Amino acid sequence: MKTIPPLKATIFRAVFLLIIVICVSSCKKNTPIETSLKNETFTKNEKEEIEAFFFIATANVSKSIISKSQIAQQKSSDINIQELSEKIEFQQSNLLEEVNKMANKKLIIITEINPTHKRDLYDLIDAADIGFKKAYLNSMAQSLNEQINLLESISKETNDKTILKLVLQYLPGQYQLLRETEQINREYI
Repeated sequence: MKTIPPLKATIFRAVFLLIIVICVSSCKKNTPIETSLKNETFTKNEKEEIEAFFFIATANVSKSIISKSQIAQQKSSDINIQELSEKIEFQQSNLLEEVNKMANKKLIIITEINPTHKRDLYDLIDAADIGFKKAYLNSMAQSLNEQINLLESISKETNDKTILKLVLQYLPGQYQLLRETEQINREYI
C-alpha cells in the first residue's frame, strides 16, 4: 500500500477544511433577493391585517343578515317585513359577492369566526309570531349598524381604491335599509 507523504496529506487536509468552511459559510448567507422575497412574502403590515379583518367581519355580518332575512321571508306573514327582507337579502348577497371577490384577489380566506350571530338566528327561529317582527327588526337594525360601522372604519383606515369604491357603492344603501328598518319598527310600537 502506498502512503501519502505527510506534506501532501497536510495540504490535502487544509484544502478540504477550506472547502468545507466556504460551503458552510455560503449556505448560511442569503442573497439580497432571497431576503427581500422572504420579507415581502411572510410579513404582514398593519394595513393588510386591518383589511383582512374588514373582509372577514363584513362577510360574517352579511351572511348573518342574509340568514335573518331568509328566516323573515319564511316566517313572517307581514308584507312590509317580507319586502324589506327581500331587499336586504338582495343587497347583502351582492355585497358578500363583492367582498369575496376582493378577498380572493388579496389571498384572504374568509371563514366564519363569529358564533354570536348564530345565537341571533336561533333567537329568531324560536320567536313566536307576535314577538318575531320586533325581534327581527331590532336584530336587523343592530346588524346593519354593525356593518355600517365596519364600512365607515375601513374607509378611514385604508387608501385601497377598490375598498373605498366598495364603501361608496354600498354605504348609502346600508343607511337606506337601516332607515327603512327603523321606520317599520316604529310602526309596530
